[in-house]
Amino acid sequence: MPTPRVLVVGIDGVRLDLLPLLDTPHLDGLANAGFLAPVHIDDDTPTMSGPCWTTIVTGAGVAKHGVWGNNFTGNRIGIFPDFTTRLAADYGRRTFAAGGWEPLFLARQGGPVFAAPSRLSYIAPREDTPQGWEECDQSVTDEAVRILGSGEDLDASFVYLGAVDETAHFVGCGPEYRSAIEAADRRLGQLLTAVRERPDAAGEEWTIIAVTDHGHRDEGGHGGRSALERTAWIAASGPGIDPSTTPDGLRHADVAAHVYAALGIMPDSHWTLDGRPFPTFAPQPA
Repeated sequence: MPTPRVLVVGIDGVRLDLLPLLDTPHLDGLANAGFLAPVHIDDDTPTMSGPCWTTIVTGAGVAKHGVWGNNFTGNRIGIFPDFTTRLAADYGRRTFAAGGWEPLFLARQGGPVFAAPSRLSYIAPREDTPQGWEECDQSVTDEAVRILGSGEDLDASFVYLGAVDETAHFVGCGPEYRSAIEAADRRLGQLLTAVRERPDAAGEEWTIIAVTDHGHRDEGGHGGRSALERTAWIAASGPGIDPSTTPDGLRHADVAAHVYAALGIMPDSHWTLDGRPFPTFAPQPA
């Protein structure tokens, strides 16, 4: 049987309503092979990166993981770990996480969220500007391509791209923001190529998930309760995902739940996760 693998690509701050207007062939291809569907951020979750990404990668909501903003101090991530840490610690699976936002990967501002993956790559932006983050995202992508493409035995990986969100904060959701989304799609394409060209690709079956954490107001910014800010999205394809059906009612917590399901792991009821595998998913035989 082919070996199941999972890659989650987190692209920060991408508005769903703008995607049909942009040149995003790799995201479109992912949607055509599976689905792209909206996520309504839970009403009790602030529309900020910290709580949203923590929910995405732990499968637990804010009331459980305790991250309410972009300072992660006081969190309960030790009880509700991210999927790369849980898979490595509890199942001996090889996992990988990469990105450039400090509290996700380093002991900064109450982090890290990714406490103990098998392998971690943190690359800091040279400056906190849109261009600095574009360079950072490309370096992160290059490193992830190198590791994923090497054929290393990695069961589940997470790659974070932050330039889109940073651009919106600096200049709003105009042409530069839209160009940043297209650049992120090109990086998604590089990651997909690395997966397809792995030395043992013929013996692997990959689930690919792309996800954003929140939207943005037109002038840039989030944290409020408007529909633009509270609307996120998930795109996914892979074994057991029916491309003829777009799932309804997706939640951020479903991402981690689906990672476990795609690897054939039934979450322990004591984990008390809030997510579930994507509704169109039919588990594959082990």
